[in-house]
Amino acid sequence: MSKEKSEGKLLKESLLSRKKNALLKMDENEVKKSDDFCEDYKKFLDLAKTEREAVEYTVDLLEKKGFVPFKVGMGLKAGDKVYVNNRGKAVIAAVIGSEDIRNGVNICAAHIDSPRLDLKQCPVYEDAEMALFKTHYYGGIKKYQWTAIPLALHGVIIKADGTSVKVSIGEEENDPVFCVNDLLPHLAADQMKRNLAQGIKGEELNIVIGSRPFKEDGLSEAVKLNIMKILNEKYGIVEDDFLSAELEA
Repeated sequence: MSKEKSEGKLLKESLLSRKKNALLKMDENEVKKSDDFCEDYKKFLDLAKTEREAVEYTVDLLEKKGFVPFKVGMGLKAGDKVYVNNRGKAVIAAVIGSEDIRNGVNICAAHIDSPRLDLKQCPVYEDAEMALFKTHYYGGIKKYQWTAIPLALHGVIIKADGTSVKVSIGEEENDPVFCVNDLLPHLAADQMKRNLAQGIKGEELNIVIGSRPFKEDGLSEAVKLNIMKILNEKYGIVEDDFLSAELEA
């Protein structure tokens, strides 16, 4: 014969929240909807790795759903769907309601920036016969997590003639892959004495981009020159164009 529950247990059941894994409450149809949503979200994460890419992806999605660009002075009526692309860095979408705005609006907001390594304005340099990009980190990052992992480079370069060049290197199977190098364990005795926050310092987050020199005897910065030659051949840029570039890893 089971024992009667105590007053405390009964009170606990009636007053306290009983948390349960959501998947245990969901039926198969709900689980499938959740998985389908995740597939779309994974696609977004693959294609929208910078603010500009996120805006492009969002605008394309909005237009497929019937949204049109907002123009100052255009007539609007209930049910109209409009959007504003703010210089390729932010996007606002609205479905026009039937009541006066003073009666309230429903707002859903999200940021589209993310932790990353930004290239500095004059990023390319050579050290120990290696070419590297100087970076500064953006967002709350654990710096030690960014070493010895594959990195891709995304962004846009504005050339001297005003034309823009989109850059995406490291996503395709045969693309070069970048990384921030780190010391081998048996060479890192001094580094291992640092605390976790200083294990990798911000100024050490420089990206290795190449080691092959331009083949000419007696030439200084031959590796850097060879890298710039490759970038010039592929994108038509020179070193000064980095001053007006927005490149992220």
